[in-house]
Amino acid sequence: MQEKRWHRFYDKHVPKHIEYPNWCIFELLDRSTVAYPQNIATFFFGRKLLYWELASLTNSFAKSLQQLGIDADSKVALLLPNFPGYLIAYYGILKTGAVVVPLNPLYAEEELEYQLSDSGVSALVTIPQFASKACKLAQKLRLKFVVISSISAYLPWHLRIPFWFKEKAQLKEVDVNVPVYFLEKLVSKKYIDFKPVRKDPSELGVLIYSGGTTGVAKGIMLSHFAVVANAMQIAAWGDLNSNERILAVLPLFHGYGMNVCMNAPIYSGMSIILLPRFNPKLMAKTIHKYKPTMTAVVPTILTALANLPDISRYNFTSLKAVWVGAAPLTEATKDEFEKKAKCKVIEGYGLTEAVTAQMANPYKGVHKVGSIGIPFPDVDAKIVSLEDGVTEMPPNTPGEIVLKTPTVMMGYFNKPEATEEVLKDGWLYTGDIGYMDDDGYFYITDRKKDLIIVGGFNVFPSEVDEVLYKHPKVKEGITVGIPDPYKGEKIKVYVVLKEGVEATEEEFIEFFRKHLAPYKVPSEVEFRKELPKSAIGKILRKVLREEEIKKMKEPDGETAK
Repeated sequence: MQEKRWHRFYDKHVPKHIEYPNWCIFELLDRSTVAYPQNIATFFFGRKLLYWELASLTNSFAKSLQQLGIDADSKVALLLPNFPGYLIAYYGILKTGAVVVPLNPLYAEEELEYQLSDSGVSALVTIPQFASKACKLAQKLRLKFVVISSISAYLPWHLRIPFWFKEKAQLKEVDVNVPVYFLEKLVSKKYIDFKPVRKDPSELGVLIYSGGTTGVAKGIMLSHFAVVANAMQIAAWGDLNSNERILAVLPLFHGYGMNVCMNAPIYSGMSIILLPRFNPKLMAKTIHKYKPTMTAVVPTILTALANLPDISRYNFTSLKAVWVGAAPLTEATKDEFEKKAKCKVIEGYGLTEAVTAQMANPYKGVHKVGSIGIPFPDVDAKIVSLEDGVTEMPPNTPGEIVLKTPTVMMGYFNKPEATEEVLKDGWLYTGDIGYMDDDGYFYITDRKKDLIIVGGFNVFPSEVDEVLYKHPKVKEGITVGIPDPYKGEKIKVYVVLKEGVEATEEEFIEFFRKHLAPYKVPSEVEFRKELPKSAIGKILRKVLREEEIKKMKEPDGETAK
């Protein structure tokens, strides 16, 4: 790639170009195991798993899956939180040649059913907490089997026994006719002569679901090569090495968590401190006790940590950097956290259609507040006209951010038309509106579509609208994302009720809870007699959003009359 204006701002340790090997994803683990067999791969509430142990367990799981009929033509879903079993399942599945399909375990059954059916998985791996839901879906979709992994098996003794009783009670709720196997039993047998199935790295490795840049959830096809290349880009940018530790609080089923918190650290021989869920006090205690050198978060996590009343009790100085992405970061949030935690925040940008991170501010060089940074090695980026989608815009002029990267997706699964909308002549059209300054630093100013980002999670209004219109009292309504100082955005629904009926906000929110994942549930419901519409009768979402922004600017919080 030719010299770019942003290259002069690269830190000294960052190359302009990386030679990417033709590896499969599991080779990130196996090669680090050869180099650092005694390094700690994972910490889980104090319990350690070494690299050689993790690699051995993945081999055993892969062989067991093969004996159960999983092969290179299969897909296997993960319905798991962050714990060592996730890594065993993830790399183990890949070693069979099968495709990993990470799913959000907090999704409602109907959302999971769509993704399991759409992807065509043969089996799934879960934990006792989600076993009842998983087995019902497996039976309904006629999957071959379900594997259940026990979190308690990876806990230290003082935590293991009470958690084991909890899991035992959860398993009693499973009452369906589907073959069930237990991961810890499957991996108890060692296979010294096992050899992983090595696919062509250009083939599909991970099918990860995301709202994408338009429409409802789509399967994003990521090749082995793309995932490996992105892990190497992240490692190069952060100067990662085998003496470091990362705190993984972001879910590993998300592209951001998968590569920043798992694949890049594994490639680097690092230790991963796993937390199954975010709790600000638990995260602060974990940083204080286990001293990670880096972590990756979304802005809401920074806000929650900064708002801890006793944050001064915890020592965060081991962190050389906190990576932040997936949602806009305000200057106030950044400043408050850096002041209280005494560590540097590095804002970046990425999207699952390119695996994850594609830009970031330099570690040691010029950091521009409000900027998403500069492109990674081998990533080209430009701003194109919103009118024709082709004309390159000059610096400081808004347009759509487009990327050319070695980590670009293969396309959307079984959606060629949607793929053609975002992949054009080798460029990935992100759907984000922004600009590039004279130095090559990029900024996001708006979104091309109506995507709502709630605490780093993508929510499309159409998903909520679809549920809204299932309510028997609704005449018409619409979902809008409005600014929120904590979550970045929150979801508000405007409803016009049918004639002669009454309803409450609580009634609607409870209805949404039954049909949507928790982060997709609206925070507010406002009832109106009519909604603003265009000349052709289209409800104007933009007008409602502007009304909310205007309210926020009024001194008394009410719209001026």
